[in-house]
Amino acid sequence: MEPIWAVGLMTGTVLDGNIDVALIKTDGERIADFGTYRLMPYPPSIRSLLEDTLKQARAWNFNGPEPEIFRAAEEALTRAQSAAVKDLVEGHGMTMADIGVVGFHGQTVLHRAPQPGRIGQTRQLGDGELMHSILGTKVAYDFRSADVRAGGQGAPLAAAYHTALMRNVGAGGEVAVLNLGGVGNITWWDGADNVVAFDTGPANAPLNDFIKARGLGEMDRDGALGRAGTVDEARLAKLLQHPYLTKPYPKSLDRFDFGAAMADGLNAEDGAALLTAFTAAAVGKALDLLPTRPRKLVVSGGGRHNPTMMAMLASRAGVEVVMAESLGWSGDAVEAECFAFLGVRVLRGLPISFPSTTGAPRPMRGGKLAG
Repeated sequence: MEPIWAVGLMTGTVLDGNIDVALIKTDGERIADFGTYRLMPYPPSIRSLLEDTLKQARAWNFNGPEPEIFRAAEEALTRAQSAAVKDLVEGHGMTMADIGVVGFHGQTVLHRAPQPGRIGQTRQLGDGELMHSILGTKVAYDFRSADVRAGGQGAPLAAAYHTALMRNVGAGGEVAVLNLGGVGNITWWDGADNVVAFDTGPANAPLNDFIKARGLGEMDRDGALGRAGTVDEARLAKLLQHPYLTKPYPKSLDRFDFGAAMADGLNAEDGAALLTAFTAAAVGKALDLLPTRPRKLVVSGGGRHNPTMMAMLASRAGVEVVMAESLGWSGDAVEAECFAFLGVRVLRGLPISFPSTTGAPRPMRGGKLAG
């Protein structure tokens, strides 16, 4: 297949009120062109609606009928994200007729990993049929459900795209890709046929929640609070005994599996320092689980903008840390680009998850296609 232009959408579990929208040209195996990327804010009303939705999703916890708020939130976010796609495409001098597929991840409101004897459950809000009717373009959506129904984790799904990026620059074996969103996830590729991916632990979500709860803004901007604080090493050592951190992969997390309560009782600076150190040290434990420990981590996602987190990754995970930009990638765009890439794979009927990345029983096709 010839490469086609595809748009990818991502709104992370960190709930920063933004839509990540990216345009790439790909055949679903290689990247022919990095088109463009934009970060577009939701209207404040939708952001509040999504925050309420996440609260109600946690109370629901897959028991009984879905909360009524899901339908309102799904329609609102689908319409907002459709408008964001159109803005990006037309702003790049193209029309929707030039776009082969839109990869629409939707908003994860709840994710429960499988347990022995119980398959997992996952719910992303996003109406692919509605987006198709608005944009007139094929829309790939609901990327995780098929994997989960087959017994997989449903996450992380970035491995196929991370591997394509590493293949583009000939980085295998000694290099791994770490994405720091609400949760951290890592992809390791041996340079041949073996790819491993899993969630490392929390990333920005507990830290952001801790800062917000104290009325100090949306995040630890520039890592200033964490840098000014002192890590309670005894408390950190206790937190690092959490069984998830040494559990064999494949494994995945919900953004609330590790919460801001880990820093209860601490002042803002020391709490931020502890939560940042925990994220970094959890990555170190993840590196120890890989087939070979990488020498270098290429970091994408919002967490790489926190210099305190990046410094702690180097010291507490014991690894060389570089920004995604050092390899010519756009670190903010990687997740949205990933769903453009996966959208093309859905269109082509190619697998999007694998036994070594989600624990699926075989390489799995996934996603639904509207249009």
